[in-house]
Amino acid sequence: MANTDVETLNTFLRGEISAVETYRKAIGHVSDEKIRSQLEDCLHDHEHRVGSLRERIEKLGGTPSEGSGLWGTFAKLVQTGADLLGEKAAIQALEEGEDHGLSDYKRDMDKVHGEARRFVRMELLPSQKRTHERLSRLKKTLH
Repeated sequence: MANTDVETLNTFLRGEISAVETYRKAIGHVSDEKIRSQLEDCLHDHEHRVGSLRERIEKLGGTPSEGSGLWGTFAKLVQTGADLLGEKAAIQALEEGEDHGLSDYKRDMDKVHGEARRFVRMELLPSQKRTHERLSRLKKTLH
């Protein structure tokens, strides 16, 4: 079970690392200070989850993933295209990433067991929902 838990948590970790990379890239292309500040808040949420996931994986005797993997490559391509199209497109791409992260947590949280499941259900998922809601509100203010 611990192996499955580590594998699943590492999948979540790669998604969070991808989110951190994508937010950093997007923030570099945003000129509006209010938007940048809100994106930085979302970035910090993802950075916190990266740290929490690394700790949990190590506690289970696993080795945390270092990179974002294939999802990170795809996310970078999407964000690069959005950056060329402007802030609204960048926010849209970030929201799609938040949608993806939320659905990953919901879909895979039952693949982990015991304390790891409680961690995902009580900490990671609610935190991801808050980040998702924050970005959705931001997107609505841009229309």
